[in-house]
Amino acid sequence: MEAITGMGELISALFAGDSFMLQSAMRGNPGLWPLGLIVTLLGGTAVMLVYRKVPFIERNLEPAVMVISYLAIGGIIFAGVIQRFYLSGQPPWSTTLPPFLFLVMTWVGCSYNVKLRTHLAFAEFRKALPRFGQLVCLIVDAALWLGFAWIVVVTCTQETVRAAANFAIMLGTDNVMQWWFLISVPLAFILLAARVIDNLPKDLAKFRNGDDMIEAAVIGGDA
Repeated sequence: MEAITGMGELISALFAGDSFMLQSAMRGNPGLWPLGLIVTLLGGTAVMLVYRKVPFIERNLEPAVMVISYLAIGGIIFAGVIQRFYLSGQPPWSTTLPPFLFLVMTWVGCSYNVKLRTHLAFAEFRKALPRFGQLVCLIVDAALWLGFAWIVVVTCTQETVRAAANFAIMLGTDNVMQWWFLISVPLAFILLAARVIDNLPKDLAKFRNGDDMIEAAVIGGDA
């Protein structure tokens, strides 16, 4: 009952749009972790349904975010070097923005590689197992990834709310808030949960149909 009441408090604080109120509601709230699990599973399911309805988004969302982030990082660093040594000096944010962009690129890339099965692969070992053993490994993978996503969604949302409540500004800027970038981490793990929820039914179907369950994974390849 306390967890349900706590979830209600969190939802009310969220819709109030007040980061101070939300931070206070999160502190010691027994409903935080149950609500985080619900958000992870429902959010992942919603994204998975979007992927299935709009294949263009499924194919291009994560690669587009990764490429744009990578090019932005490279462009900022290149321009910063030129400005430091050949012009009057580089902008102060040119050394603080790239790490935040790298944060976005890394965790969205993690979601994409879950799709490609290049994380937790161990293909050579798993191919030597009987089919039921392979299925168990894939189910354990799904449980681990969903567990990781749940933990990250809850803990990083707390850090995001804390940064918003404290008006944490990115160093070198006057009005760019840190939480604008920090929120990308829980969002990226909801994308990751969507990949897990999408993969598991496919694995079960392969097991029932007698298809190969463990395929060679190539980093940077496509599925």
